[in-house]
Amino acid sequence: MKGTWIFWTLVLFSETAADPGAGLSTWDRFSKLPYPGDKAFLYDIFPDTFMWAVGTAAYSVEGAWEKDGKGKSIWDTFTRGGTRVSRGDVGSDSYHNIQADLRALQQLGVTHYRFSLSWSRIFSNGTKESYNRWGVEYYKNLIRGLKEIKVQPVVTLYHWDLPDYLQTRFGGWSNSILVEVFREYADFCFKTFGSDVKFWITIDNPFVVSWHGYGTGVVAPGIKSDSDLPFRVGHNLLKAHAAVWHLYDQRYRASQGGKVSMALASHWIKPSRTRQENRKACQYSLDFVLGWFARPLFVDGDYPPCMKRNLTHRLPSFTEAERMYINGTADFFALSHGPALSFQLINDSLRFGQTEDLDLRMLLYWIHAEYNNPPVFVVESGWYGSGNTKTKDAKHMYYLKRFIMETLKAIRFDHVNVIGYTAWSLLDGYEWYREYGIRRGLFYVDFNTPDLKREPKTSATFYSKLIEKNGFPPLPENRPAQGVFSCDFAWGVAANSIQVDTAPTQFADPSVYIWNISGNGELKQLPGVKAPATRRAQHCADYASIRQQVSGIQHIQVSHFHFSLNWSSIVPSGLVSEVNKTLLNYYRCFVSELRKVNVTPVVTLWHHTGKLSSLPVPMEAREGWQSENTVQAFVDYARLCFRHLGAHVKLWITLNEPNDEDIEYSVGHQLLRAHALAWRVYDSEFRPSQGGKVSLVLHMDWVEPAFSFNREDVEPANRVLDFRVGWFAEPIFGSGDYPEVMQSWLQQRNNIDLFNYHLPAFSEEDRRLVKGTYDFFAISHFTTSMVYDGVEDKYTFKDKLQVQLISDVTWIMSPRRNSPVVPWGLRKALNWVHSRYKGVPIYVMANGVQEDIARFKDSLRVYYLYNYINEALKAYILDGVNVKGYFAYAFNDQHDPGFGMYGHVQEEVIFKSSLAHYKNIIHNNGFPAYGTAYRECSHPPVYCSGCYILTKQPVVGFISLVGSCMLITTCLIVYYAVRRHKITTKL
Repeated sequence: MKGTWIFWTLVLFSETAADPGAGLSTWDRFSKLPYPGDKAFLYDIFPDTFMWAVGTAAYSVEGAWEKDGKGKSIWDTFTRGGTRVSRGDVGSDSYHNIQADLRALQQLGVTHYRFSLSWSRIFSNGTKESYNRWGVEYYKNLIRGLKEIKVQPVVTLYHWDLPDYLQTRFGGWSNSILVEVFREYADFCFKTFGSDVKFWITIDNPFVVSWHGYGTGVVAPGIKSDSDLPFRVGHNLLKAHAAVWHLYDQRYRASQGGKVSMALASHWIKPSRTRQENRKACQYSLDFVLGWFARPLFVDGDYPPCMKRNLTHRLPSFTEAERMYINGTADFFALSHGPALSFQLINDSLRFGQTEDLDLRMLLYWIHAEYNNPPVFVVESGWYGSGNTKTKDAKHMYYLKRFIMETLKAIRFDHVNVIGYTAWSLLDGYEWYREYGIRRGLFYVDFNTPDLKREPKTSATFYSKLIEKNGFPPLPENRPAQGVFSCDFAWGVAANSIQVDTAPTQFADPSVYIWNISGNGELKQLPGVKAPATRRAQHCADYASIRQQVSGIQHIQVSHFHFSLNWSSIVPSGLVSEVNKTLLNYYRCFVSELRKVNVTPVVTLWHHTGKLSSLPVPMEAREGWQSENTVQAFVDYARLCFRHLGAHVKLWITLNEPNDEDIEYSVGHQLLRAHALAWRVYDSEFRPSQGGKVSLVLHMDWVEPAFSFNREDVEPANRVLDFRVGWFAEPIFGSGDYPEVMQSWLQQRNNIDLFNYHLPAFSEEDRRLVKGTYDFFAISHFTTSMVYDGVEDKYTFKDKLQVQLISDVTWIMSPRRNSPVVPWGLRKALNWVHSRYKGVPIYVMANGVQEDIARFKDSLRVYYLYNYINEALKAYILDGVNVKGYFAYAFNDQHDPGFGMYGHVQEEVIFKSSLAHYKNIIHNNGFPAYGTAYRECSHPPVYCSGCYILTKQPVVGFISLVGSCMLITTCLIVYYAVRRHKITTKL
């Protein structure tokens, strides 16, 4: 069976203790780097001598498979058998399009172009006797054209397309005779092209050639009959490479001055657990794939010890002379990284139970450590898009950005000697066993046009701009800002809800207890005994839950606390005549206790909770927000809250995050009316006496264009923002109606697709009702996403808006799905509001990140708060945005799991690291420049009811204090006298 023979190669590594190389330190080293700072994007440039390249493979792009004397290759034969449905007979037709390819290279601005020679185009049957001058002339013309545009060739002698005659006649690479045949072919190439070529690759990806060409049969020649054959093939490939290297070294290096290597491909692997044995398993995985060929070339001319011990006689052995001959036959480390192996051509058995990953930086460091810091030329790197992708290949572009950034980090942080980077591929073409199912080109090739027209993709534009700048030069906006907010800036913390516990405490408990003095000292309740009713009025301080929460809020040293009321609990029936007075009184106590410690409550009347209804049950059963009765009931509920809590609440939120994209537009229309009516009630009935402010909170994650190379690229992002934010913002803060973009787009969609996207129309009365019903603009902001008007992934494609959602894979990812950490998104969101609604006061009512609740040293949240608040400061200082407050989300993990600055272990409350960092930012009122004088902001005195006597009536206070001390002293004397008497009696 196909799958069974693979495992023989990999006897459980625990049974054979191999001595790992120096690369084993890689996983430990990177596990100790500061998180998440080490994951942040690096803005820097590459060394001046860095080589920027792009590459292709002959069979993928050349076409002309039997033209001008070209012989058949094993891929020509392989694609005509089995279940394959397409072939590379035409590819991108580069054979007839040299000038088009040269123009593409010029457009990119690369310094080097890696391409492969088709062995059977030069020698039609693989031997020098079958010389084909037309094929040779094609490559001479290509190299001549490269020289004219000042692009240096990087030439691969063999990229998987063995002449079919050599496979049929000799069994291909399984026969050692090919070592000499390959040497003769290389000798001709060096002699013919070598004066213009400074970088040679002998063989591309010998792992795939051996393992999958002669083992699994996934690629040509498709052999899978002999489980030992891959190792014999690999043995011959190493000998062939060494023979060619020595040939060049002895005959051509002195005159041509070039360098020769073998392109070695590898995946990356990370431990599934943090134990040392898992790291060793990762080392074995790399040894079996990359080390199989790299160790003979760069270490000692022999295979990795773990391979020799696991495979024993199945692995051919080198003689001492062969080891010396092979060792050192690479002038640089040519690394291939990308989908040719990663997550596709690595069998489960080769992962050794560990987890595959796409970390080019760690792979580069492993090579640096394992092979004594060789110069590394990344000769293939990139990703791919689907076969349907045309010129907007955002996924490919951002993976390219990630791999280049990781290469830069390897150079700057890890001191890896990386000398060049090759983006793959120049053109869309035939992608081997994936056929035309994926596209890897920077240039789109329209396979349906006669001339196979080339057109640059967004990845090509990105790569050319990056080459022009030689990396990612630092920009002023990426540097942290220094400065402070205004003295009246609202520093807050937010919670979706608060703990409600209306049970009596010891101050209001009528039960009688006795103190077990002789035992464990605990209080014991006397069953059935109640103390006489007292006339003592209940105090807000009687609620232990309120005291604990207020104390925790006070400890953060915020000036504001934002939380939501529970409408369905306060008014379960929806009728204010049937109010839950106990709960309403609890909320009144909570806000009044906050005021006593100088914390301003910010209270939300209705918090949207997604699919979980937060309406009173009877209203939910009667059409919910669709019903006008619900709107009026909300207004009555708002009036009730204003009346009972308004003396202590100066900032009100009517609706929290009502702009959920899953809400129907008819519901949104009713929510806008409900907000406006509640605002009008406060404005007319309560503002004169209470002096508060009212608005609503809109969820506003930023939306960035996936690429912004022209004005059209920005339109999809603007459309999404109009639908997500403008939907509620424009009627209230702007024109009194829905955004024009929203109205016209939905009308167009209804006409074209016959979809029922009904957007209600505002009557003139409703327009006047809604417009202007705000005192400030409040947003909740957590992350950023990107959009473009293409279709690449149906799962993240928004059909209604015809946009594709995507994330930049260089962003720091949080544990929460689709919530990367993108601080500059907040600044852009604030500027969007400012540009639309000039001068409006803006509060960031919720901003936070989810992290493992067991991680009390919450370094991600520390990083998040620092950088997001700093971006808010930039908006305030540099952009002139009227930012009035910032609320960190959230207060604790009990009600907002994973977001809190307070953690909990059973009954114990834990102060997370982020709490201290946030306090420090609040204390400094921002980020003052080092060495600047501290600007003290005056604050109103803290209300203290117990301090009144001592401050206003000092004599009475002094007498009371003395009397209290005398009473306590008398009690102590009596207690010890009685105790001494009892002890004496017993004796």
